[in-house]
Amino acid sequence: MKEYFEIIKRSPLFAGIEENEIEKMFCVLGAYIESYEKEEFIFRTGEHVHLLGMVLHGDVHIVREDFWGNRNILTEIGPGQIFAETYACLRFEELGVDVVAADKAEVLFLDIYKVTGADGVESRFHNILIRNLLDVLAGKNLMLTAKMGHIMQRSTREKLLSYLSEQSRKAHSPEFIIPFDRQQMADYLSVDRSAMSKELGKLRKEGIISFEKNKFKLSSSGCGALDFAEKNVIVK
Repeated sequence: MKEYFEIIKRSPLFAGIEENEIEKMFCVLGAYIESYEKEEFIFRTGEHVHLLGMVLHGDVHIVREDFWGNRNILTEIGPGQIFAETYACLRFEELGVDVVAADKAEVLFLDIYKVTGADGVESRFHNILIRNLLDVLAGKNLMLTAKMGHIMQRSTREKLLSYLSEQSRKAHSPEFIIPFDRQQMADYLSVDRSAMSKELGKLRKEGIISFEKNKFKLSSSGCGALDFAEKNVIVK
């Protein structure tokens, strides 16, 4: 576990806690690590969970599928980020999503009852952990609000412009790398992959964007289209 301490220290969940303190806390928090292969399920829809997970290596996708198997990636979780904390806190609520390893992944699990002190065993760290957990939940609320801004757009083109504009703002640059391949981006934006690829080609031909795999660059020559995207991204 020591090999991942740099990632753990940078995690918002452990903000304000020193490395030597984290090491002591893991015994109290019931911490352990599991490894997963690409596309392996970590949690499945319908399960009851009491663990929150922190990605130490690789990426994890939160996925929802409907009755017919249509897939929608709700969000991507990278190293240092946590998942399943909401359902772990709502212990009687069935998991409404699948949690899937996007590639080979290492995940740290913590017992939510021990994190919050709900098991009756409290330490001076619990107040810090609860405050940090609230910060994480608030941040995720903002991310989901931003996603709503993308998928509420009427057309595939508008959804793409909204998403790419937001990624540019987050990177503070017209050049950036997105965390998805083409199928994953289509799933995230709730659009058909072939229609999305066709629209990306049109945007490139019009000089609005350029890209190679998951590396994108927005062009000021497409300022009209980008202005539209800027106005239509919901920010809370």
